[in-house]
Order: sequence, then structure tokens, then C-alpha cells
Amino acid sequence: MNVVLAVKKYISKMIEDTGQGMKMLLMDKETTSIVSMVYAQSEILQQQVYMFERLESMKRDPLKSLKAIVFVRPTVENVRLLSQELKSPKYGQYYLYFSHVLSKVDLKLIAESDEHEVVQDVHEFYADYIAISPHLFTININNCMKGFTWSHPLLQRTTHGVSSVLLALKKCPIIRYQHNSSMARQLAENVKLLITKEASLFDFRRTDSTPILLIIDRRNDPVTPLLNQWTYQAMVHELLGINNDRVDLSSVPGVSKDLQEVVLSSLHDQFYAENMYKNFGEIGTSIKELMEAFQEKSKGHQKVESIDDMKAFVENYPQFKKMSGTVAKHVTVVGELSRTVAVRNLLEISECEQDLVSRSEHSSALQIVRKLIRDPKTSDLDALRLVALYSLRYETHANNATTSLIDQLSSSHYDQKNSKVINALLKYGGSSSRSSDIFGSKDAISFTKKFFKGLQGVENVYTQHTPLLKDIIEQLARNRLKESEYPYLGSTTMQERAQDIIVFIVGGCTYEESMCVHTLNSANVGIRVVLGGTAIHNTSSFIEEVIHASTPSYSVRNANNI
Repeated sequence: MNVVLAVKKYISKMIEDTGQGMKMLLMDKETTSIVSMVYAQSEILQQQVYMFERLESMKRDPLKSLKAIVFVRPTVENVRLLSQELKSPKYGQYYLYFSHVLSKVDLKLIAESDEHEVVQDVHEFYADYIAISPHLFTININNCMKGFTWSHPLLQRTTHGVSSVLLALKKCPIIRYQHNSSMARQLAENVKLLITKEASLFDFRRTDSTPILLIIDRRNDPVTPLLNQWTYQAMVHELLGINNDRVDLSSVPGVSKDLQEVVLSSLHDQFYAENMYKNFGEIGTSIKELMEAFQEKSKGHQKVESIDDMKAFVENYPQFKKMSGTVAKHVTVVGELSRTVAVRNLLEISECEQDLVSRSEHSSALQIVRKLIRDPKTSDLDALRLVALYSLRYETHANNATTSLIDQLSSSHYDQKNSKVINALLKYGGSSSRSSDIFGSKDAISFTKKFFKGLQGVENVYTQHTPLLKDIIEQLARNRLKESEYPYLGSTTMQERAQDIIVFIVGGCTYEESMCVHTLNSANVGIRVVLGGTAIHNTSSFIEEVIHASTPSYSVRNANNI
């Protein structure tokens, strides 16, 4: 199960099916992102695709010699724009590809608009999601809930995204969902309804094991998105932000113009692919080795004395230039991470975070949180996250001091939103909203695991926390996930152990959870897991999600139509 490869195959098929000749790609905003995540522009150029345009752009020049490969989502607006395009075509031939199911009504409208008979083919290629890595995808919807309910458009968009993953991977799964989440249940029902309606599309060859789609809610684990991260990919997203593999470095002191925005793609950057799951200490060593290899190669290029030397230089120059760019990019990124860690005192703050969520020592935890809030090096965001983690961890403790911490936070960091954020967080993911025991204080088995982990110690004080998702997937893989907490949708149940598992998190997932899935896939030959979420969160985006979710719900009319 590889969500990146599935999209790449679709794009390659589009290009191949148009045959020889000069081509251009006509896309919408979302499909532009879908394509750019799996294909570098240079790769597509090699396949006679010489132009990339947006369907909504009105400034395109007519080029009748070009074949237009149109890849768009089947939205009302795109169908309208495409109909206008076909009535006055700018290109010689059109090959139409939709990222999900196109209705018969829309197909008829497009056919009627093709007055010049320029449309050669119409296909549905199910790439209606953003593929981040082979096991990770997102729908790129931030703030998917309001008043803890779906809006109809976002529910429909998410349904299309999840179902397109199933179609791309050729899976017709048994569906399970988190029982205390109405949003997880609604999404599960919508996906099931679509599978039933489009039964012929989901009629795949039977396999030895029936795949499982598990839909869960971010509210069940509000802790994971609040933690500082120490592996490369997760750390970059937490401290700098990753948006469709792009990282904005324009605010980095002294950064050169060509490094103000960089791309971190595991498909096109070997160093990143090899180091994205390594911890920060290991990255330092890897950067040193990369620099040494580059310096060694540079010495070889300095010696150009003979014709053979010149020939070798010309042959190796593209690789040398690429290596030079890789070195500059990662040295800049790691340098900024290192500077941020020092400026914001993140080692001490992260240790406190990990102790808060992994241990149960209220008095000492409270003292350390108070001390760090007072520290002038502690940023507003880090102070807020410490109080947020404390409020979740000790919500029901007899000596809970959340109110006084909020007062201290407000006086030290001068943000009137602090109280609103903490109250919203407790409403979003407090003990009354969760079905899980994320701190291992109630369940005897969880408590025992935590006790023995404490006795054995941990390899790294900054990675004591384990996301709830890891335990859920392990239980599901053993067919031991409680049906009372994660019921089946419909009468079909799983008798054997699951092998192909697709987990989708309403409210967004994290790169820490992605690394857990990567580790599980690498360590277990018997199972294959794909993770998806409405978004990929860091602390800042998650706090926005919490505030948005806690505001009054969408209109009653919309709520009734979901």
C-alpha cells in the first residue's frame, strides 16, 4: 500500500495516454498540489509536458498545437469553467481527467459544451488526496470542525478524499469508527454510502485478508500535537512549518535569497529521505558527513588539467550542483533549528513536557511549569503549551492549579486569549470528551506498562511519550481492539488478523504519528498501515483547530443536511 506510487501511476498514465506530441497540464488549485507532491517539474518536462496552467486563469494564450491534459476535481465550479473552456477552446485536443467520480449530469453538461469536438477522452483517476509519503496522506483541511460538527462541504470533501485513497489502493474495506465521535461515525457512514452507491468501482479481486478502514477523532488524543518534536521531519514542521513539502525560511537571519523557500521531499532529496526520522543529535552527525563528502567532491572538481578532467567535470556537474544545493539547504535548515532550540530553551521545556505526559508527580511538575513560565526565554507559545499539557494531565487532580497557571500565564505573557485557549482545549479533549486513558492512570494494563517503562528507563528523555495511535494500531492488528469503543459499521465483522490497515484521523494527524506508522510497517512483515488526516498538525495549527472547533456550530440547516 503506497499512496505516493498510486498517484504517480495515475499521472504517468494520463501523460502516456495522450501519445506523442507537445502537451500542457491544466489543473485547479488542489490538483496542482496533488501533482507537485509526487512529481518534480523537471520529471514531467522530460515527458513532453511543457506548460502548466490553472483552469481558472483567464490570461492563457491560444495554442492549437498543444494537447491539453486537464486534471481537476469534479466540483461545480470546475465543471462550469471547463464548459466555458470547451465552448471556446484554446488548445487542439483535450484529455479530461477527474480526481473523483463525475456525475452523469456534469458529464452531460461537458459533452454538450464540446461543440468543437476537441475532447478526446474523459476518465476518472482517483487521486483526490495529498500524498506526503508512501504511508501518509492528508486532505489539507485545517479547522475541519465547528461546534464539534461537520459542515456539509467539508464532510463531502473528506469523504471524497478517503474514498479516493481506497480506490487508488484498490481496497474495499470493513469500516470501524470511534464510538464516542459523531464526526467519525458520520464520515464512516458517508464513505460506506459511497462504496454502496459506486459498488462496481469497488469490485476488486478478493485477497487473503479483508482490509480495514478505521476512522478516529483527534479529540481522543489532544496531547500528541502539543508536544515539541526531536526527529527531523517533525521538528521542522513544529518549529518552521511544512506546507506541501515547502518550508518558508524567509524570516531566518541572514538567509540567502535562493534559500528563502526550500523543498523537503523524501522523493527527490536522498539526504532527507534517509534522515527524516532520525533524532536531532543524529542529524548533526549526518550533516557533518554530508559536508565532508561535498568537500571531498569539491576538491576533485578543483583539479581540471586535462581533456579527460574537463570531460569528467562536465559529466558530473549536474550531480555536483545538486549536491551543493542539498548541502546548502540542509545546513540552513538544521542551523535554524539549532538556533531556535537555544533561543527558546527548548531542551528544558521539552523535558518538562515529556515528564508532564509520561509521569505522575504533580507537585514537582507544577513547580517546574511555574518556573519555566517565569523564564524570559520561554516564548508565548511554549508557555501556553506547558499550561495546556498540565491542564489535560491534572484536570481531575485534587490540587489542580490550572486557574492560577492561567493567571500567571496572562501576567507573564500578556495574551488575553490564554484562558480561552485552555478552556477550549478542555472542552475539546478533556477527560469527559475522551474514551481513551492517554495518561495510563485508570487502566491497569496501561499503568503496568508505564510502571515497567519507568523502571527500565528510556533511551531519550525527550521521546518518552508514545502516541495513542500506536497502541490502537497494535490492538487492531492483533484483532483485540475493543468493539465497544471502535464498533464495526454494519453487520460484517473481522474474524482474522488485519493485514492492510488504513487509519484516518478526523481533526488531523501529526508527523510523530506518521513516524510511529513507519516504524510499525518496518518492524512488522505481516501488516501494512496507511495513515491519513484532515490536516498535518503542529502545535500552532492544532491550537487554531481547537479554538475553531469550540466555537458555535454551523447553521441548523447545514447540521441537519450532514
